[in-house]
Amino acid sequence: MRQREGDAIGAKARGAVVLRSVAITGGNLYADRRRSRVLVIFPGAIGDLICLGPAIRALARRHQDASMELMARAELARFAVGRMGVSAGHSIDRREMAAMFRSSGEPDSAAREFFGAFERIYSFFAADDPHVMGALERYSGAEVSTPPFRPPGSGHMAELYLRSIDADPGEIRSRIDCTPDDRAAAEREIARVGLPKSGFILIFPGSGSAAKNWPAERFAALANKLGADCALAILGPAEADLAGFFPARGIASLSGLELGTLAAIAEIAGSFVGNDSGMSHLAAASGCRGVALFGATDPKRWRPLGDVIVLKRLPIESITVEEVLAALALA
Repeated sequence: MRQREGDAIGAKARGAVVLRSVAITGGNLYADRRRSRVLVIFPGAIGDLICLGPAIRALARRHQDASMELMARAELARFAVGRMGVSAGHSIDRREMAAMFRSSGEPDSAAREFFGAFERIYSFFAADDPHVMGALERYSGAEVSTPPFRPPGSGHMAELYLRSIDADPGEIRSRIDCTPDDRAAAEREIARVGLPKSGFILIFPGSGSAAKNWPAERFAALANKLGADCALAILGPAEADLAGFFPARGIASLSGLELGTLAAIAEIAGSFVGNDSGMSHLAAASGCRGVALFGATDPKRWRPLGDVIVLKRLPIESITVEEVLAALALA
């Protein structure tokens, strides 16, 4: 795994753990061990993390006197801090994680120092691997819970995550708290492409799988019917081949944005239309109403949580532009 960047390093001093640097996110860490630290280890992508959001907040309430910290993909760990009930973040690729997979050799002192700083760990990562979980328990000396990354059962994934930590689902709603810096960056991006400061329509033409995507031509036709001057296409790395597609049709597009900036753009948008994708989850959790398009995947388990209308049909190409327009009017 890659060398960690800017990880927290503990040092013993007068019986307390003194932290000499901050985590990758720059989150608040504590010099006094009397305030406990709780670590959630999670390997999923952005949509998975948004579904985990209610469970993270439930754990923060359960451990309300603790520092709630997330180990995830580096960009997700950065994003969660201050926005999802997380006070510090760590990359899941930091070198201490590699020690969990070694079957022999000397104990890893860095892994013992890092994981030993936590009084409680919830690992959704390698939860079904007894060797990895045994190593995590040995290095941490903490109570370790191992809820599955893909919990079994029926219902929405957010509900299943809550049940996996023995939390009452209640009313399930994921929430992102945008920061002032997020909102300032969003305003700059919106001004750069010449859109109004609010009320525009976001379109998310991509997803983690091409099989889940409504055709890009349909998204463009939808934007033109809505008025291309008030539509904005958001492209991720998987949509690099569409970089010139929307501008060539008079539709503004943005790519390569930080997740916090995207969340703040969604916060001020009028509505969104997207596939079953992490971006649709992000927009809904930011408070944006919209329409989510589903083909083979199950909206009962994966629909974005919020004011979202779901259109599902196989093949997904059979959903018409007119149907999406009608759903947007109701959203």
